[in-house]
Amino acid sequence: MSETTEMAPPVAPSAPPDRGGRIALAKLRDLALIPAIVVICVLGQLVNPVFLRYDNLINVLQTMSEIALLVLAQTIVLVVGKMDLSLESTFGLAPGIAAYLTITGQGLGLLPGGWAIPVTLAVGVVIGVINAMLIVRFGLNGFIVTLGMLIVLRGLLTGISGGQTFFDLPPSMMYLGSTTWFGVPASIWLCLLLFAAGVVVLGFTSVGRSLYAIGGNIDAAKAAGIRTDRVLVGALVTASLLAALGGLLLSGRLASVAAAQGNGAIFTVFAAAVIGGVSLNGGRGTVFGAFTGILLLYLIQNVLTLAGVPAQWIGALNGAIILVALVLSRITSGRKQD
Repeated sequence: MSETTEMAPPVAPSAPPDRGGRIALAKLRDLALIPAIVVICVLGQLVNPVFLRYDNLINVLQTMSEIALLVLAQTIVLVVGKMDLSLESTFGLAPGIAAYLTITGQGLGLLPGGWAIPVTLAVGVVIGVINAMLIVRFGLNGFIVTLGMLIVLRGLLTGISGGQTFFDLPPSMMYLGSTTWFGVPASIWLCLLLFAAGVVVLGFTSVGRSLYAIGGNIDAAKAAGIRTDRVLVGALVTASLLAALGGLLLSGRLASVAAAQGNGAIFTVFAAAVIGGVSLNGGRGTVFGAFTGILLLYLIQNVLTLAGVPAQWIGALNGAIILVALVLSRITSGRKQD
């Protein structure tokens, strides 16, 4: 007698949890600072009628654009789960080396002025490669590595400049920071274009998904077939390149490279990233959020300046904003910021 074995139907794999709500929440967080920006604009106009004038707003955006590139750079690194403290030194050293090699008198004058931009960007790439080799290849702690690089690079700029400011920069080096395109400073256009590119890359491409996956769980990313080392190297090198470009914009606007260029900028950068919703733990945050963060900070600084508040208090405010943003992030997300 034959027995008929009745096979149970295969159990369908459980559907992944609906992420629609999470995506909608992320989009809402991107817009969270918009009301605050509107409020600051209203208060600024009440404090001083000059605030909303075209010239003042253009001045805010232009001075913001240089540090904003550092914010964009740090956002990329934070999303991937790392931290780069050396960006502020790259911001000064990259254009400093370009000035040292292209001007006579204070510098060596070894290269024609047209080489200033390529040299600046190349220095940024080299610094990024060194950071990536130490962090990714040798597995060293990223915080300690970039802290050490911050000190080394700052010392190099002080050494080659003799502690003085480089003047008489070649015209090519001043072009991006001083020229206007369609009546708006070129630095603003570059900043907006690069942030737009960042929004597209991180939000709508496989590269962006890889960055978030690595920042969320690097072991899971490896298991999914993501080439984590390559992505990490690309993120660190891109960040240093953006920092070098930001330093070039500032040098072009001021027509000089100070020995202290970039000193302390990293605090503003972290303040902007944190209040813009970028997680210090990696895997969370958006480029648009980071942009609204740095915009809000510079609008606040401008209002305080127009109100006659001493600059020292503005620095204290940035620190307070970081603490408040961390508390709000903890309350709204339920996750700790380690």
